Amino acid sequence: MSSDSTQPSGGFEQFEEDLRKAEKKVAGEIDPGARALVVAVAVLVAVVSLALPHTGSVNGFDVLSFNDAAQKAQIIITSRVFVYLLLIFGVLLSALALVTRRWTLAWIALCGCMVSVVAGMLAWWSRTTAGINAIPGPDGQLLPPPGGVGVGLILGLLAMIVLSFHWARVVWSRNEYQLAIESQRREAAAREEERMRGLTDSPRRDRTDSD
Repeated sequence: MSSDSTQPSGGFEQFEEDLRKAEKKVAGEIDPGARALVVAVAVLVAVVSLALPHTGSVNGFDVLSFNDAAQKAQIIITSRVFVYLLLIFGVLLSALALVTRRWTLAWIALCGCMVSVVAGMLAWWSRTTAGINAIPGPDGQLLPPPGGVGVGLILGLLAMIVLSFHWARVVWSRNEYQLAIESQRREAAAREEERMRGLTDSPRRDRTDSD
């Protein structure tokens, strides 16, 4: 009787251990699947956007270094913050998360990309709205900074929106899979507990019947 009960229990423990290992693996990794190609293209677009005009003839690298050309174009902090966030989270961290498939990096990339979308919209707004040091036009109205919104800023913002969307879907899919594994492990534990309870109650019923 004891040998029969020990063997199934050992089998269940091995099964539970396998579930725990699978759960731990899922907790630390992501599986972007077909989205990996979309993320890779978005990262490439983000890199290209840095070489294209952010405003006028000033490109993203000029904004990063804040050289003389960027200062003459009246680049302000919103544009600089956006370009830095794009480089750090849209290019470096997104590429690293895609290569290593670590869930933590994907989560950080998601948060950074979402913040960069807000910064990108503020950068767009700053290039179309008269600032503190704006020059008045012939009609007396303050003029927005020269150069307007460049194609680099537009592509960079679109790339960050795409990355935010797809990283969110990847992170959410991972959470659903982990919850499914946790539910499966809890159900298996409940079934094993019920089985052990039945084995414990069986000798008691036998003794009661014999009395």
